[in-house]
Amino acid sequence: MGGLFGIASATDCVSDLYYGTDYHSHLGTRRGGMAVRNANGIYRSIHNIENSYFRTKFEPELNRFHGCKGIGVISDTDPQPLIIGSHLGSFGIVTVGRINNMDELVRRAFARRSYFSDTIGGTPNPTEIVAMLICQEESFEAGIQVAQEAIQGSCSLLLLTEKGVYAARDRLGRTALVLGRRDDAVAVTCETCALPNLGFEVDHFLGPGEVALLTADGWEQLVPPGDRMQICSFLWVYYGYPASEYEGINVEHVRYNCGAALARSDDVEVDMVAGIPDSGIGHAIGYANERKIPYSRPFVKYTPTWPRSFMPQNQKMRDLVAKMKLIPVKRLIQGRRLLFCEDSIVRGTQLKDNIQILFDYGAREVHMRPACPTLIYPCEFLNFSTSRSNLDLAGRKIIQQLEGGDENKNLEAYARCGSPKNMEMIEQIRSGLRLSSLKYQCLEDLVAAIGLPKERLCTHCWDGSSYF
Repeated sequence: MGGLFGIASATDCVSDLYYGTDYHSHLGTRRGGMAVRNANGIYRSIHNIENSYFRTKFEPELNRFHGCKGIGVISDTDPQPLIIGSHLGSFGIVTVGRINNMDELVRRAFARRSYFSDTIGGTPNPTEIVAMLICQEESFEAGIQVAQEAIQGSCSLLLLTEKGVYAARDRLGRTALVLGRRDDAVAVTCETCALPNLGFEVDHFLGPGEVALLTADGWEQLVPPGDRMQICSFLWVYYGYPASEYEGINVEHVRYNCGAALARSDDVEVDMVAGIPDSGIGHAIGYANERKIPYSRPFVKYTPTWPRSFMPQNQKMRDLVAKMKLIPVKRLIQGRRLLFCEDSIVRGTQLKDNIQILFDYGAREVHMRPACPTLIYPCEFLNFSTSRSNLDLAGRKIIQQLEGGDENKNLEAYARCGSPKNMEMIEQIRSGLRLSSLKYQCLEDLVAAIGLPKERLCTHCWDGSSYF
């Protein structure tokens, strides 16, 4: 996925930019970048952060950054920020999202005799494609609108220009962008948790497709928000930081709601409730509070060095990270009936190993309650699941087995909570994971826990529905 932070300040902004960008580190561990603008132009730096934290890589060179305007990014895709020279002037650009019609946009560019200087494995850098689209127009404002209309998928972006920082939320608002204000500066961020410790108050949640220009004096709306929105539901379930808000709705509060909803539809007898760290903890607290069952931590996460396990690009390394970061507490496991809440089950390979560890340590029973429905469709918009195949998803793999090799048959029936096919699929997943019981959240309960109308949420991963 990834995250963005930008600032326009009356004084030097480097410290705020550094810490504000770092507050997005839970969204990616591949690359980090910052750019600042001053009288001498734009200074930019990009680092690989796969094996080291953002702060560690950038702290030694902070004294090279000077300026009152800046943008930063945590990216799991291309190196950013890019610095572009154009008829609009020089500018820096950072993006978050996914472009599904890259080939078409590249063909159009080549037909106009355009070229790309920054490629990844022979493929043009997605952020440079966005910059190319913007530069076709006579203003940044018009260029951003043209780019948003041309892109199929999702693209939120920040531009660092001489005039100020342009902030644009993707056309259907699948990611979030929020403006914060203090007396001497305006900031824009994907995560509201980046704001309070830097002295900012939330001022405005950008709507889908909305474009704003930030200066040290304030911000100006350049393009109003569109009517349609489909913000990613996984921001609350999994990706988002507990202290953050999207559309004014707090992540941790939604996770408590999710856990409580799971509890209300459950009657299994257990000795304790636990969460798979970190994102399962809020769901588990909500479950435990609703059923008045003790909450405990039979798995403890070793946080100093191990990142989130979905981040490494190599599956072998993902499995290693998943194993090493969770340490079992035998005293809390042996002889107990345990119920775990988890944000989701994607492939299930890591979870299967964790469950076996619990039984090896003497657990009598292990029950699992994912906070969302079974994942059936890979993400088309934010790279939540970077699976190259539908069959990398545990649910879709079982569907193929049950339907005689046809992974696309009866998907609607399998996605419908409580249907015979849905229950058969879940039973097969439970058996494969060797769980005592497995119950998923119903989509209706997840939507209610978030508190937005379903048509305002992207639920594609579970039911295949979405706007394009």
